[in-house]
Amino acid sequence: MITIPYLTALTTYFSYGLLFAFGQFRDFFRKIFDWWRANNLQGYAPICLGLEDFYTRRLYLRIQDCFGRPIASAPDAWFDVVERYSNDNNKTLKRTTNISRCLNLGSYNYLGFAASDEYCTPRVIKSLKRFSPSTCSARVDGGTTTLHTELEERVANFVQKPSAIVFGMGYVTNSAILPVLIGKGGLIISDSLNHNSIVNGARGSGATVRVFQHNTPLHLEKVLREQIAEGQPRTHRPWKKIIVIVEGIYSMEGELCKLPEIVAICKKYKAYVYLDEAHSIGAVGKSGRGVCELLGVDTADVDIMMGTFTKSFGSCGGYIAGSKELIQYLKYSCPAHLYATSISPPAAQQIISAIKVILGEDGTSRGAEKLAQIRENSNFFRSELQKMGFEVLGDNDSPVMPIMLYNPAKIPAFSRECLMQKVAVVTVAFPATPLLLARARICISAAHTKEDLVKALEVISQVGDLVGIKYFPAEPEKQEQLKEMIKMD
Repeated sequence: MITIPYLTALTTYFSYGLLFAFGQFRDFFRKIFDWWRANNLQGYAPICLGLEDFYTRRLYLRIQDCFGRPIASAPDAWFDVVERYSNDNNKTLKRTTNISRCLNLGSYNYLGFAASDEYCTPRVIKSLKRFSPSTCSARVDGGTTTLHTELEERVANFVQKPSAIVFGMGYVTNSAILPVLIGKGGLIISDSLNHNSIVNGARGSGATVRVFQHNTPLHLEKVLREQIAEGQPRTHRPWKKIIVIVEGIYSMEGELCKLPEIVAICKKYKAYVYLDEAHSIGAVGKSGRGVCELLGVDTADVDIMMGTFTKSFGSCGGYIAGSKELIQYLKYSCPAHLYATSISPPAAQQIISAIKVILGEDGTSRGAEKLAQIRENSNFFRSELQKMGFEVLGDNDSPVMPIMLYNPAKIPAFSRECLMQKVAVVTVAFPATPLLLARARICISAAHTKEDLVKALEVISQVGDLVGIKYFPAEPEKQEQLKEMIKMD
């Protein structure tokens, strides 16, 4: 739970209030000056109403240069960022032919597979020549190749479940699967900070949705007990089924799920466990098998395991792993399997090759070295940021580390100043986070060297002093220690 300093909360509210007031003021005069223009809607209601796109027009557009930055290279430890400019106060941005070589602290390239790899890339190119870029068909038609079959077998073996099914998009894996698993008369109990794909999937299922406090097993048990006692709305009949949904690593918090306690509670109340390992599979655990391996949870105790290939494996798509009966049911009933084009064969080959490297089946120890490197890099970077006085969320071993910004003025200031010093960071604000909890989300990779991390720490420290986001006292002589590290490297 984040405790916001009183003064910080007050100034943040004031800043948003000021932006809202000036936005409304400008909208008022906009209506006055535009009233005489001919109405070309011809009876149609405007698609974007004033209040619905107010945030976009009056807040987001002011700082949109901090988001959606185009790149012109692979998202490796360093990448090329395309420079842009605006002639209309940031309403539109135009690309230039200039690029900046920047240190990448924003991509989910946890194990470094997003760049060219000595083992993966030649096999991907070979699969491209053999199978083409797309199957141009759904899995139940002509969209199942030998690669798809092999991929599902390898994923099931990797996550230690009897069977698995793969999809072409990670977001859809959650949003399309949940309505198939549960419907009216069922109960979904979801962590309050679960990903938007889970939220939309739960809403679309027609099941009753209840939320428990983020990563708080005691509150989960309270909600479960109350809902079981009360039963379905109006009829008070017993629930047809109950599914508890959590994430392995929460993407905006960098926190590890308290999985052992949650599994124990679900067993006690006979609720199914749905685990989203989008950010944890491949990134944590001794052999990269995710939070179950890291926290010592038997995968047999997790009923539905979901994950994506977009983070640790350098590809695209997602998977569901579970019992053979569950996977067979999904293959017969899930729209994402029945109607959507199957995952691209080269993308499937990339995942297969990455899993082989992680498990050492390529004949080298590179996979183990990558896993050790991401753990070392993540813990080193988090520790150094905390010593400098930044408020950093998350747990050790997590490659995701949010730095709290809070105030809306500090979002563009931090992002732009870092970019000027050739460090590309991702900033996140409302509506992706609660209004007061804007942050910069740092993602560490095994591809980062010690020199890369030291440079990033130096830049972030300088920008942190300039912007004023060191909310805690720094350790004595920390800056001098950082300068010594730079000299040594």
